[in-house]
Amino acid sequence: MKRTTRLKSNVNILTPEEAVNMIPSGVTIAFLGAGGGITEPTAVIEALAKRYRDTQEPRDLTYYFSTGLGNRDDRGLSPLAQHGMVKRAIGGHWDQSPRLAEMVAANEIEGYNFPMGVMSQLLRAAAAGQPGILTHVGLGTYIDPRQSGGRLNERTTEELIKLMKIDGRDWLFYQTICPDVAIIRGTTADTDGYITMEDEITFLDILPMAQAVKNNGGIVIAQVQRLAKARTLHPKNVKVPGFLVDAVVVVPEQPQLYVGGVNRFMSGDFIAETGEITIPPLDQRKVIARRALFEITPGDIGNVGVGISDGIGVIAQEEGVSEDFTLTVETGPIGGVTAQGIFFGASVNNRAVIDMASQFDFYDGGGLDVCFLSFAEVDEFGNVNVSRFNGKIVGTGGFINITSKSKKIIFSGTLTAGGLKTEISNGSVQIEKEGRFQKFVSLVDEITFNGKVAVEEGKEVLYITERAVFRLRPQGGLELSEIAPGIDIERDIFAQMGFRPHVAKDLKEMDSRLFLPEPMGIRNEWLEKY
Repeated sequence: MKRTTRLKSNVNILTPEEAVNMIPSGVTIAFLGAGGGITEPTAVIEALAKRYRDTQEPRDLTYYFSTGLGNRDDRGLSPLAQHGMVKRAIGGHWDQSPRLAEMVAANEIEGYNFPMGVMSQLLRAAAAGQPGILTHVGLGTYIDPRQSGGRLNERTTEELIKLMKIDGRDWLFYQTICPDVAIIRGTTADTDGYITMEDEITFLDILPMAQAVKNNGGIVIAQVQRLAKARTLHPKNVKVPGFLVDAVVVVPEQPQLYVGGVNRFMSGDFIAETGEITIPPLDQRKVIARRALFEITPGDIGNVGVGISDGIGVIAQEEGVSEDFTLTVETGPIGGVTAQGIFFGASVNNRAVIDMASQFDFYDGGGLDVCFLSFAEVDEFGNVNVSRFNGKIVGTGGFINITSKSKKIIFSGTLTAGGLKTEISNGSVQIEKEGRFQKFVSLVDEITFNGKVAVEEGKEVLYITERAVFRLRPQGGLELSEIAPGIDIERDIFAQMGFRPHVAKDLKEMDSRLFLPEPMGIRNEWLEKY
């Protein structure tokens, strides 16, 4: 890639290789980006990885990433998972860059997992010169210093979270982490370094990250697609002022996502016809998403997480009710329908996009009426684990923030995992092949959601599967409240669990509409009811 020198510049216009040569050993680097390539400065990351392979410099780095970058394989931060290059990693989500997580699991580097919202808000604290943030987020979970304090292995000994009591109430204090380098991405930079994001899907932490680094005397490197003349960008479109930027890397072929190109529906320039959205086939995932949709009422503000829950928006469109409530994603999108899998958060038909820290402010303050999240493990006390299981470090992402103050919490997942095959037909469920792993266990490996705390706070909590629905009882413990037609309660439910739940006195059959191919008629039902 040739160095760009066409326009007179008041900021360094560098190649990726030149930019990463600015990074010394022993510093903390904050990375912008989310899964599937969303706002990921890939060219700079790859150049940094290559520099270390070639020169063994820079060494002993600390990585700071609020969201999970990557494709759950070899992209994102996985290229930076090199021995000697990284000393410590502090992340909100780990599964997208598994090479880094494997180093932590092997006790080769220090590793911390903090809630995504906390990490986002800590950047603002670092920018403002504050010592940290005081929050309820993480109490009663593995983030709590009374459990592991977010430390991921034996090698990690420094405590970065403190338990504090104020006016008789427990709080967690997360101390500020000041990055020395920020590697960010936008769409257009002018020759003064002012950055816009018109082709990006979301803003994430771009501004507080740059502010935190600059106020800490550090270096901000911005990857962009194109360069413009100074003072020609619309001021309201500028997301990062040029005085925060030290170097601009121009990558003309910069894709919006890993799949390449720019999708104008995802960047918000156009609205997609709802008829163009693919309706999923009737399978176990659709059954679960349909049942979860029953828990929404018109006017609700909700959050939808990655996994089975991310299909709720599509189901709502199929039912013609998607405009009657608002779903949000923690990375900043409001409204619309999110993509699934590694591209979760890349949404179409958004009503608005805000910065990530502000989205979490709303969540932490109790703004959510309902949230829809997945589970990996559930135990008899209603505890949920999504962060670490089967020896694999996944991380909490926004899960702990989202569940901490949401008024209603819906967990979704299949009853078993590992090869589960079901047949959904004639209004019932048949288990063709049972999964190898039980997901309802006597005790979860790690507490990402605390059932006892939820009971104390009077939360309504449901656990939805393809064959049964459970509730968290007001007095504690899990209760079976619904069972699917065609399911044998002893063989297909109790025998597939690590404990025997309470059974509701008014045990019901799950709505037969869930298991039929045609739309369920929710819109007409809502019109009559509301």
